[in-house]
Amino acid sequence: MATSVACTESMGSLSSDLFYDILRRLDGATLASAACACEAFSSISKEEKLWENVCSSMWPSTNRDDVKKVPEFRWNEYLEYPEELTEAEYYGDMDEFEIVAPSDFVSIVDVRYKDKTICSKVLWGIPNANGFPRWFYSCPFRIDLFTYSTRDDEHAGEVTLSASDGLPPITCMEKEKKDGKLWQELQDGIRLSWIVVNTKIKQAANLSSWSSLGGQRHWPTDKDFVLRFGSVLPAKDILPCQAVECILLMKFRVIYTEEGGVATTLKLTEVSMQLGDMEGAHVDGRNSLLVLKEALSCNRSTNYNEVLKSCQLYSQVS
Repeated sequence: MATSVACTESMGSLSSDLFYDILRRLDGATLASAACACEAFSSISKEEKLWENVCSSMWPSTNRDDVKKVPEFRWNEYLEYPEELTEAEYYGDMDEFEIVAPSDFVSIVDVRYKDKTICSKVLWGIPNANGFPRWFYSCPFRIDLFTYSTRDDEHAGEVTLSASDGLPPITCMEKEKKDGKLWQELQDGIRLSWIVVNTKIKQAANLSSWSSLGGQRHWPTDKDFVLRFGSVLPAKDILPCQAVECILLMKFRVIYTEEGGVATTLKLTEVSMQLGDMEGAHVDGRNSLLVLKEALSCNRSTNYNEVLKSCQLYSQVS
């Protein structure tokens, strides 16, 4: 008890500036824990600047000047797994006043590899949607972070990973097919954050699973690696099924191997979002916008057993 009292008194003699300097170096989870440690930390942790620093560190794209101009919005955790995955009654067309425009949405995307940010992009609206509304609303929904021209150009604004970033060297693709070291490294090291903001209703959610849920190696060519991220979003009263899958794909292509005399290098060629129902069919643009709006408004389930059960049900039907 005497030791505890002495520690408390010694902390009381320290300046709040020193405490602030300590707390500003912490990540979000550690800062939240420190706020519960003592009254001084609790008071200082309420400083908004501390949490702005945490957000900027975790999601560098949110620190851009244009993103800071987005109207204030309320964060909502998306429902990672719905409570049930049974067929729901289809309620037909939504009322006209519930129409959602592509321009209502902003995508804030960050890609990290081993805690290093390798790509940060912001998309205002949905590319190519506003100029062709009828085409967009009736065709499968898709958002591409990179344009087709950028994807085809080997050097235009390219995002690369190399051995200097921690990738295992590849002497030849045939060996990689056998040992799969590069594929495993990508699955373990790549993290994706895809925050969607609805500027009209001032709500936002991160729709990515953060870590990879799987993918395909050497597809569609020997030099391509596709990682799959995503989440399950509610679609009740919108589609016949109660839930849809938010499919986030990330594709890397090997552009150099060690046998070419250059360090192993990968190029990020695709980051995209699609929505699919439980039977694997793509959701059209109109219904996808309604699903996204609903996803930003719903709450995350706090019952772990229900989430686990729903995850198992989803695995059986997907």
